[in-house]
Amino acid sequence: MVRWFTLNTNAKIAVKDYFENINKAFESRARLGIMSVLMVDDKIDFSSLKDVLKLTDGNLASHLRALEEANYLQVEKQFVGRKPNTTYHATDRGREAFKSHLDALEQLILNNRKES
Repeated sequence: MVRWFTLNTNAKIAVKDYFENINKAFESRARLGIMSVLMVDDKIDFSSLKDVLKLTDGNLASHLRALEEANYLQVEKQFVGRKPNTTYHATDRGREAFKSHLDALEQLILNNRKES
């Protein structure tokens, strides 16, 4: 069963149409935060990302792995002196997917905002 909503434009659109471009990979606050940071900074190291997003090592690592498996970010591992340093940056595919996700959210909000 498809539910219909009347929008402020009086157009009828199926709910499924709204969510067609919303990417499930970015549903969590952590992944939304990771990609938001990577859209502003070309790359960031694990410790800095953990501090910015206030996440635990394990939580951050699992979300980073999911985004990496989706080919939305790339990982670079190197040593700085004797310490390992892992940095991340968004791939072109990840940037495009995230922009599409934000555009879909924006349209959902704009089309459902009540006129004052």
